[in-house]
Amino acid sequence: MIRERVRALLEDVAAGRASIDQALAHLDVAPVESLGFANIDHHRALRAGYPEVVFGEGKTVGQILAICERLAAKGDGFLVTRTGAAERAALAGAYPAIRLNALARTAHLAGIAPRGDPAGKPVLVITAGTSDLPVAEEAAETLTALGLSAARLTDVGVAGIHRILSQHGALREAAVVIVVAGMDGALPSVVGGLVRAPVIAVPTSVGYGASFQGLSALLAMLNSCAAGVTVCNIDNGFGAAMAAARILGGP
Repeated sequence: MIRERVRALLEDVAAGRASIDQALAHLDVAPVESLGFANIDHHRALRAGYPEVVFGEGKTVGQILAICERLAAKGDGFLVTRTGAAERAALAGAYPAIRLNALARTAHLAGIAPRGDPAGKPVLVITAGTSDLPVAEEAAETLTALGLSAARLTDVGVAGIHRILSQHGALREAAVVIVVAGMDGALPSVVGGLVRAPVIAVPTSVGYGASFQGLSALLAMLNSCAAGVTVCNIDNGFGAAMAAARILGGP
């Protein structure tokens, strides 16, 4: 139940196009629906701007399908992150219009009400290396699900510093910049010194042994010498996209 639909419903009541009883029929759904193994928060979108997102990892195919069925029934669509091939195949069979991204491991069914882009400019998702793409794509797909424009710069890490320095046009046009990097995690500091827009850093678990599955990149980003860089958890592209949406005041 997104805010735009509630606003439209109240406007219809005020204009006499809908009765109070008709409005109540749309609003009387309980905020929480229990499926036994999950409690679905149907009023999440009304409070926070977007329906509850389904974290697919650790759930069975049946559980994911059951949760998505109830979310879709309310007309708000759904986003599932961290899916496997079996989950994506099952969702594609149940929802022919679904958008799947195997690299991002996401599945997105758009809601019936369009969401406007509050930024008017793209959120730029930057990857230091090609190996960081799964996390970056999770961020980009989440931005798309939120109704935000996502632009991409791929493989522009500091090992070839000229690659990011040559992209001043794209950097200047971004409303928010999400920087996804593993290894030494240095790219967010470089970007943070080049742009005025908010910078969100995402460390990835990409790297050799001393990277400690992304811990080295995380600590480097937390200790960035570029003032004001925000840091998300390791491999958390979804969290970075949600942070960007909050910064922009949407969806």
